[in-house]
Amino acid sequence: MNKTYSLDQLTDVAKEVIENAQHKILLFYGEMGVGKTTLIKEICTVLEIEDIAHSPTFSLVNEYQTKKGEIVYHFDFYRIEDENEALDMGIEDYLYTNHWCLIEWPENVKNLLPLETVEIHISLLEDGKRNIQLK
Repeated sequence: MNKTYSLDQLTDVAKEVIENAQHKILLFYGEMGVGKTTLIKEICTVLEIEDIAHSPTFSLVNEYQTKKGEIVYHFDFYRIEDENEALDMGIEDYLYTNHWCLIEWPENVKNLLPLETVEIHISLLEDGKRNIQLK
């Protein structure tokens, strides 16, 4: 999937990400402010989580439950300085559950991630639109 979108198309993009994801571990790459958290919140809405999604910048992970009883984990590793911090919080316990794992700043824990993931690269274009690529 390689697509250019505006924010009013966010729901459709979130649905496409879910439909095209070959694995439930989604790695979100992009500069600060590009819209990673915004897209994750919309993915959580499409997955029908029961809570309001928000960034786990300080807690590292938020856990949500969908209306169907599925678990969704949202990670934000922006503030991680050492991968041991992620090990200390039990990252492996989350990654190998077969639940949705939506990970911002995965490059900060790259040595701990399983091989079966989906990379999502988001970039901001000059016209305010975004480009998204799934790998």
